[in-house]
Amino acid sequence: MPEDVQMNESEPQPAAPPPAAAPALSTLHHLKEIASVIEAGSLSKEVRRISRAFRLTVALRRRLAARDVSAFLGFALPASSEAYARLTALVPKEDDTEMDVDAAAPTTQISIKHGLPEIEIYCYLLVLIFLIDQNKYDEAKACATASIARLKNLNRRTVDVLASRLYFYYSNVYELTNRLAEIRGNLLALHRMATLHRDELGQETLLNLLLRNYLHYNLYDQAEKLRSKAPRFEAHSNQQFCRYLFYLGKIRTIQLEYTDAKESLLQAARKAPTTARGFRIQCNKWAIIVRLLLGEIPERTVFMQKGMKKALTPYFELTNVS
Repeated sequence: MPEDVQMNESEPQPAAPPPAAAPALSTLHHLKEIASVIEAGSLSKEVRRISRAFRLTVALRRRLAARDVSAFLGFALPASSEAYARLTALVPKEDDTEMDVDAAAPTTQISIKHGLPEIEIYCYLLVLIFLIDQNKYDEAKACATASIARLKNLNRRTVDVLASRLYFYYSNVYELTNRLAEIRGNLLALHRMATLHRDELGQETLLNLLLRNYLHYNLYDQAEKLRSKAPRFEAHSNQQFCRYLFYLGKIRTIQLEYTDAKESLLQAARKAPTTARGFRIQCNKWAIIVRLLLGEIPERTVFMQKGMKKALTPYFELTNVS
């Protein structure tokens, strides 16, 4: 919200000329800046910089075009590398007549060192996200499979953040094509690898993906066996912890352990980011059912939460007839 300014009621001053508008930075330039952040994080072994790079990518996601992705691959990867050949073949070709101009190139030339595993894995992640957004699922599967094969040869803490996101989109593209069962064995193998490498972020991400995989096919007993035998560790991601609580709440509900289920579901809804409306709606739906099974009547405010009223209306009506 703009701040109020104090008005000078004395003689009017001539208006200052508007400042010249700075040229908008191109998507390619932003990608180059992200690569430089990843390079700095890799060389200094600062995981937080890698996390920041991914957040910047999410903010840029809607602006990605095939020409930007192709140009970035040429910038970030050696032309003779296997990753460059594989990824450029997966990116759709576009007409170069509308090539995006790198507005900041004349003033700041960004360069990175080739050969960093973090940059290579980031390129896999970028192409995978782009292909999913373009609904090119066959190409996305090929990209995901190749990226997972490459990750199996790496054991670097600065790669773990990018790896955890690759695991998520790897599972996501198979879920979008309703073929989750095909990758369950790979997810289990990756979870064992993350445990051996002491990659706790990868462990919690893969555990949630496996629970989601089992629950997708209503395999609640298998999900509980995995959850109960998985190594214990301190949660590193609030989003992953919220997902874990939600899956745990669903498992406890089916096991008729309603009190524990209610606690997990309500905690997941409270801890979830306000922007994750769909996730919070699901948590509240399950929590309402569990509370009704416990003989409780949820408060009216539960059904009147901002952005949830329409989705929770059937549950409000069910509560009224209970």
